[in-house]
Amino acid sequence: MNLNLSSSSNPDRIRTSLILPTLPARISNTCKRHIPGGLEGLMTGKDGLSSSFVETVAGFTAGIASTLCLHPLDLIKTRLQVDRLSSSRVGGSVPVIREIFQNEGGIKAFYRGLTPNIFGNSTSWALYFLCYGNIKGVMRSWRSGSQDQALTSADYFLASGSAGMLTSALTNPIWVIKTRMLSTGSQSPGAYASFTTGAKEILRSEGIAGFYRGLVPALFGVSHGALQFMAYEQLKLHRSRMAPSAGTTGVRRDADWSHVSSSDAARSGIRELGNVDLFVISSLSKLFAGCVTYPYQVLRSRLQTYDAHLVYSGVRDAVAQIWAREGITGFYKGLGPNLLRVLPSTWVTFLVYENTRAYLPRLFSNLR
Repeated sequence: MNLNLSSSSNPDRIRTSLILPTLPARISNTCKRHIPGGLEGLMTGKDGLSSSFVETVAGFTAGIASTLCLHPLDLIKTRLQVDRLSSSRVGGSVPVIREIFQNEGGIKAFYRGLTPNIFGNSTSWALYFLCYGNIKGVMRSWRSGSQDQALTSADYFLASGSAGMLTSALTNPIWVIKTRMLSTGSQSPGAYASFTTGAKEILRSEGIAGFYRGLVPALFGVSHGALQFMAYEQLKLHRSRMAPSAGTTGVRRDADWSHVSSSDAARSGIRELGNVDLFVISSLSKLFAGCVTYPYQVLRSRLQTYDAHLVYSGVRDAVAQIWAREGITGFYKGLGPNLLRVLPSTWVTFLVYENTRAYLPRLFSNLR
């Protein structure tokens, strides 16, 4: 596959050149006849597929792919985060892996909670990219009345944070159920047998408020994405100025993960980056954001466990207890597995996201 991304007039739209199979006319016409008229209206805009539809489907697909690949690491990370007894130490994930494998059913135990995790990740990414793209469009309109106006780093921080807050508020119930399923084995007392069982039990015993446990630290955690976006932008700009100008093969990504417009690039002497550059830059930005904001993930997990309401009276009490009993290292339990998980997750998520985002308009063009 030859992926060549070049910027269009809108700094957040990617014009893509892909070597993709062309659908035979018979198949294309058959598919076209089976797209309901109302659905096609929601999918399309004046220039083809609507950007909102493309962003939503690309985010949804990326969320499914990354979860299927990396769910076991997420389970191990969650077990370490909710552990209040053992000390934080290097290699702490080894006994957790051994215990899960030996006592909870072997390999299949590492996929407990997969359904809510897939549902949560796919929904979250779809909502996030949908909200993020639309918020950026509104901000451009407010700034200059034009959708082509480039945004500043502060604008991207605000847009990302706003999208993250909306997504967190809408999907928090899913994460409560997912955390409880991942934090216990299927044979543990009170363990949820399924996603629907968990939802019914929470509603029965805790009411609607039970679905929003851990929401405050989750809202604080939206700073993770905002910090990552800003770090990625600065690293990309710096690396682009260092890259060789001749014979460079790579992609120029606008929008969500590099916010440099074509006009700004030309004025600044920015050169195209290769895929290796983008992998390194995305890794560094993810590491930076992850290390800064990881403690909130521990807080959120602690507040979303089965007995959280018996152990902690709130966020402030949870912080005080963790600090008193476990010290600063208590806020970083599970950081190692989390970093091992989030880096591959970042690569899988955005590779699938970018390719889906590029393929959908071409596929739709073949169907028309």
